[in-house]
Amino acid sequence: MTIINGSSLALILVLSTLVTCKCNAAGVPLADQTIFNVMDFDAKPNSELMSTQAFMKAWRAACDFTGHARVFVPPGVYTLGETVFAGPCKGTHSIILEIAGTLKAVPDVSEYSNFAWISFESINGVIITGGGTLDAQGQSVWQFNDCKTNPNCVHLPATLHFNNIRNGKIMRLKLINSMGFHLHITSSYLVRFHGLTIDAPEDSPNTDGIHISKSNTIKLSRSVIRTGDDCVSFGQGTNNVTVNKVTCGPGHGISVGSLGKLAGELEVRGLIVKNCTLRGTTNGIRIKTYAGENANRALGMMFSDIVMENVKNPIIIDQSYGDKSTDSLSQVKISDVVYQNIRGTTSSEIPVQLLCSSKLPCENVRLTNINLKHIENTPITSQCQNVNVGYTGVQIPSPCQGPSS
Repeated sequence: MTIINGSSLALILVLSTLVTCKCNAAGVPLADQTIFNVMDFDAKPNSELMSTQAFMKAWRAACDFTGHARVFVPPGVYTLGETVFAGPCKGTHSIILEIAGTLKAVPDVSEYSNFAWISFESINGVIITGGGTLDAQGQSVWQFNDCKTNPNCVHLPATLHFNNIRNGKIMRLKLINSMGFHLHITSSYLVRFHGLTIDAPEDSPNTDGIHISKSNTIKLSRSVIRTGDDCVSFGQGTNNVTVNKVTCGPGHGISVGSLGKLAGELEVRGLIVKNCTLRGTTNGIRIKTYAGENANRALGMMFSDIVMENVKNPIIIDQSYGDKSTDSLSQVKISDVVYQNIRGTTSSEIPVQLLCSSKLPCENVRLTNINLKHIENTPITSQCQNVNVGYTGVQIPSPCQGPSS
């Protein structure tokens, strides 16, 4: 005979409730929420007619509702121009946007006056999910991107732009062929990205997967990102960010920066990138700063348990970004950086490059258990410049010889 005490019985009852509960993404029973179906606001599925106003009206109704609200996008294909989901909202609960269909952007850059195709502004509590697809049709406008030749270029609209968001979750979505960045988050706090698939061709210009700036406590996990630019990029003011179990490639890898381009930039601090795989990317883990006069700091960064598969520059600090001078005078101070348990293959004969500023050398850079091999078994080496670096454990390629600063 099995005897169940009071605490065990309580646990069983809780688990039973969780298993049988028909709940939304926030754990709220479906019976306790109000659904705002975009079809009820005159959305036009499977039509070239735009549904922009219908989507924004459905959002507005949900945002003004004080109970549990869910905006629902049924299966089907919906054409949207520039769309803004704005707060603040009246309720005290997270609004859910459930996208079960496919959203397609109007492929005309003149339709967009803002930073993005779809924007979320000034919202405390939002969950975006549903397994749907956001197709920005960027292949129709990439020809207008001139950022390779124009340093003051205007970036094409991001697929999703988050500004001033608190307590957000974005999960189980597919973003394809963004015009500019696929996802840009700025001035936000406590936002999680989970289970995303981001896809664009290798030659698509400036189609970063996720760009984070001026934000604190952001988490990205269990996602696959294939783009023509950075998989994940950390801009100024990025603090306390964790990237975990992300697969990247093709693209330019995971980048801190570029920093030092603008005056008065905010520092980057507290980055953790772990358990990631990079496949066929131009760079692996890159820190890049301009060689100009604008000051900034990037410190407290850990890159751990990273697998490189045919990556050109697995570990690189480039403080001459935008200026290939052999002696960088960058005013961005880099310190307290740890690379540990990084292994795999490279197409470069110099897979470890720590090229820091002669004006402000890098300090307290640590490499632990680095094991990289050339895809054609060519001998490989390290290159260091103006850096205080320490080594422990396995080091392949061999550490830099002699003083590094």
